[in-house]
Amino acid sequence: MEILFLKMLLLLAGCLAGLFYHLSDLCVGEKRTVQNKPNFIVILADDVGWGDLGANWAETKDTPNLDQMAAEGMRFMDFHSAASTCSPSRASLLTGRLGIRNGVTHNFAVTSMGGLPLNETTLAEVLKEAGYVTAVIGKWHLGHSGLYHPNFRGFDYYFGIPYSHDMGCTDTPGYNLPPCPACPRRSAATSHGRDCYTKVALPLFENITITQQPVNLTGLAAEYAEKAAQFIQHASESGRPFFLYLALAHMHVPLVLAQPPSSFSFPEPYRAGLREMDALVGRIKDKVDGCGKENTFLWFTGDNGPWAQKCELAGSVGPFSGAWQRQRGGSAAKQTTWEGGHRVPALAYWPGRIPANVTSTALLSTTDIFPTLVSLAKASLPSNRRFDGSDVSEILFGQSHQGHKTLFHPNSGAAGKAGEIKALRLAQYKAFYTTGGAKACDGSIGLEEHHQPPLIFNLDQDIQEQVPLDVEAGEYRAVLPVITRALTDFLQDIATDNVSTADYSHDPAAMPCCNPQHIVCRCQACCSSGNREP
Repeated sequence: MEILFLKMLLLLAGCLAGLFYHLSDLCVGEKRTVQNKPNFIVILADDVGWGDLGANWAETKDTPNLDQMAAEGMRFMDFHSAASTCSPSRASLLTGRLGIRNGVTHNFAVTSMGGLPLNETTLAEVLKEAGYVTAVIGKWHLGHSGLYHPNFRGFDYYFGIPYSHDMGCTDTPGYNLPPCPACPRRSAATSHGRDCYTKVALPLFENITITQQPVNLTGLAAEYAEKAAQFIQHASESGRPFFLYLALAHMHVPLVLAQPPSSFSFPEPYRAGLREMDALVGRIKDKVDGCGKENTFLWFTGDNGPWAQKCELAGSVGPFSGAWQRQRGGSAAKQTTWEGGHRVPALAYWPGRIPANVTSTALLSTTDIFPTLVSLAKASLPSNRRFDGSDVSEILFGQSHQGHKTLFHPNSGAAGKAGEIKALRLAQYKAFYTTGGAKACDGSIGLEEHHQPPLIFNLDQDIQEQVPLDVEAGEYRAVLPVITRALTDFLQDIATDNVSTADYSHDPAAMPCCNPQHIVCRCQACCSSGNREP
C-alpha cells in the first residue's frame, strides 16, 4: 500500500507540474507580480575547464557568446566549485553548504535509493516559498528515487536526465559511450576500447514521466534550449519571478553533436562541443535580453574541472596544471583538490545592475550562489544550520572587492576519504594535508600522500602549484599557524552544526526503467517512472 500511495503521489505531482508549465501562458491576465524580485538563471556547465572560456585563455577561440557575456558583465578569475566531482558540487550549489555539512560526499549511482538528504533545504525551496516559479532543466544527479526527485525538492518543472549522460547506453552513442543494446555481458569493452554499459538505457524525464529511454542525445541540447526558452517566456508572461537552474550536458562525455564536425571548421570533437555549448548559452542570453534583461540575473559557471583521463575529449585547465602532482603521476584536474579540479570559469550578467566589462579577482565559490540569490530575492536563509557560502551581491554590484579569506576543498575521489577537508585556501596560499592524482590520459594515477606539516604553495607566485614553500622559510613559518587555526576553527564549526547524512544504499529497483522486460529498458511510448509495467 505504501508503494502504491507513493506512486500515486508522484503521478499527481507530475500532472500538477505539467499543468503549470503548459498552461502558464494563459495566466497573463492574472498578474501576480511579486514586487521588486528579480529573475534568476543559473547555468551550470559540466566538466568545463577554466581555460575553455576564451575570455580566460587566449588559446580558446570557440566561445564568442560567453566572451560577449564577459564583456557585458563581470568575469571572475578566482571562482571555485565546491567539490571536484558531480553530485557533491551540485548539492553544495543548491544548499550553500559543503558536503561535510549536507551529507553528499560522492556521486550517486543509477541504483541509488537516496540522494540529497531530505532535511536539507534547496535554493529552489526557499525561492518557491518567496513566490518564485522554479524549474530545473538538464542533469540532476542528486537522487531520482521517490522524494529525492527534483519535483519534490522545490522545482515546479523538471526536464532532463537524472544523472550523468554516460551512465547508460543510447542509440546515438557519440564519443565515449556504447550504443544500445548494450554490449554482451561477457565482453569488457567495445571495439573502440570504451567501457561497456550493460544495465539500463539512459532515460529522459519530463517531471516524473520518462519520455524517452534511451534518450536521443543528438537533439538533447536543442531540447534543453527550447524548454528553457519556453519556461522563461511562460514565467515572464505570468508576472511571477522565476528561477531557472539549467544544468548542461556539455562538456561531459559522451560528446554528441547535432551536426558532425567538419575537419575544416572543427578540427576536434571537443572544440565542436564547446561551440555548441556556447551557442546554447547565447540563445538563453538572447531570450533574457528579449524578455526583460533589466530584471534578470544570469550566472554561468561549471561544476568542476575537466576530466583529464578522457584525453582529447577533455577541456583545458589553462595555467592551473598542478605541476607538483603531474610530476608524480596522475591528473591534477577533476576529482582532485588541485586548482585544475575546482577553479572554474564564472560570469555574472545583469545589465544595469552588474557593471560591464569588469574582471574580479575576489575569491568566490559556488556555495555563494545560494545566499546571494536568497538575499536578492529578499528571502531568508534557513535558521537551523550554517552555510559555507556568503552573500556576494556587493561584489557583483561593484561595491566591494573582498571575497572569502578562506575556502575549504573537499576530497573528491582522487585521494583521501570522500568529503573530508584535506586542502584549503587562505588568501594567496594553498595548503595540502593530502595529495593524489586522478587517472590521467596516459593511464597513470598519482598515489595518495599525506603531509604533516602540509604542503603550502603561494599561488600569487606559483599558479601552477609546482614548488611548495620551504618548511624552513620565514614565509612558511608565518602562514602555517594561520592555516592551522583556520582548519581547526572550521572543523569545530562543523562539529556543532546541524549536519546531514546521505543515504548511499543501492537497490536495482531504483533504476529508472519504463520497460523492465527489455534488456536495457527500451520503451517506444511515454511512460510514468512510477509505473514499472511495460
